Amino acid sequence: MNLTLEQLKKLLPKNPYVDHWHHALEQLFPDYEINTANRIAAFIAQCSHESAGFTALKENLNYKAETLTRLWPKLFPASIAKEYASMPNKQEAIANRAYGNRMGNGPEESGDGFKFCGRGLIQLTGKNNYQAFADSLEMNIDDVPEYLATFEGAAQSACWFWEENNLNQWADKNDILTLTKKINGGTIGLSDRIEHYQHAITILRE
Repeated sequence: MNLTLEQLKKLLPKNPYVDHWHHALEQLFPDYEINTANRIAAFIAQCSHESAGFTALKENLNYKAETLTRLWPKLFPASIAKEYASMPNKQEAIANRAYGNRMGNGPEESGDGFKFCGRGLIQLTGKNNYQAFADSLEMNIDDVPEYLATFEGAAQSACWFWEENNLNQWADKNDILTLTKKINGGTIGLSDRIEHYQHAITILRE
């Protein structure tokens, strides 16, 4: 099955770049076997939730101090959280502290946390994931952040993640709960993801 431009326009009615997204997905879906109504609907639904309707391609780390403490209580106790939330380059500083010494990143001062922060339709995060994605495309890892800011790169990173985690098997079973856990690590936004899926599968089967 192929996703048509008219179908995608119905799925992303407020997105001004539907033509660009359709072109990218049309090229990529066959390579990753996202080729049935269930698979396409599940992919679009999950990406729509993760990227606010294919509009947010980079992680937003513009957090208030209270949010930092709630998200990362050990890394950002109240006093530290207040300091980082008031920095002029706070998103960069927060990413470097939150993601330092994790996922293949160097320590906070290396800058890896921000360099390899979440990007793409399903946010690719951490140096290890960036390197694995780069290797799959025979790219230099230093070129990946810029590529992820493009329509093709943002979509391809999501397709790559989908394939790496064998998500088609759960799409085939209409198992949105397991898909969400594989992508999110939990069930955040499950009801919205289900709503997106039901809308997508209806459009695709018209």
